[in-house]
Amino acid sequence: MLSGILRSSNSETESEASSDISSSYCWITWFVSQPGNEFLLEVEEEFIRDNFNLYGLRPLFQFYDHALEMILDPECPDEEDLGDREFTEIYRDAAELYGLIHQRFALSPRGLAMLKEKYQSSEFGVCPRVPCHNQSCLPIGLRDEPRQQTVRVFCPKCEQLYVPKNRHVINLDGACFGTSLPHMLLQTFPELVPLETPVPFEAKIFGFRVHGHKSVVRIKNKNAQAGIRLPRRIDLASLPPDDFDQDST
Repeated sequence: MLSGILRSSNSETESEASSDISSSYCWITWFVSQPGNEFLLEVEEEFIRDNFNLYGLRPLFQFYDHALEMILDPECPDEEDLGDREFTEIYRDAAELYGLIHQRFALSPRGLAMLKEKYQSSEFGVCPRVPCHNQSCLPIGLRDEPRQQTVRVFCPKCEQLYVPKNRHVINLDGACFGTSLPHMLLQTFPELVPLETPVPFEAKIFGFRVHGHKSVVRIKNKNAQAGIRLPRRIDLASLPPDDFDQDST
């Protein structure tokens, strides 16, 4: 009889462990692990279940209730589900809804902490500009509305935007991150701001600098020392000559 009780208790323990494993692998975990979604964070269910965080999203989706139910589903879809036409329509809304929820979650204290970890491990890629010396980048969207622009990466050192090197991520909607994410992270964690001054590239021919070549980075550093801040879009024709031009005249 004792052995039977032990067997039953062991079976109950195994069933509880298996249920914990199955519950931990939900739709959110499955969706984030799909190719092309590597930049996405795993939004916590408590954040999604708070109606305050979802304010204003309902009118944007035809199948809002079904899409939200799919996002919170403790089971991941199988091949049969993905082949069903009705399921794919709801799945399309669920993917976009999750992206907009993700945009809000990423700006929350918990989301910024998770984003910091991915940034420090260079999971968003590094700056392709050689003088930046593999500076880690942050994801950013050019628009806050969905289906407008794909995701870009922002380099905190040269403060420029680039197309991600990951070919799977280039089709990810930029609305999943929004236009404020990198700046909010750097404001929250100022120790992440690179302290090194951006190094401009010097155009040379046979070791001599090219006469009349204007370096935007060099002029930016010079104006920063003088307390002058130029607009983001710079007209090279309207810029004053750099130090090299003044010395050569």
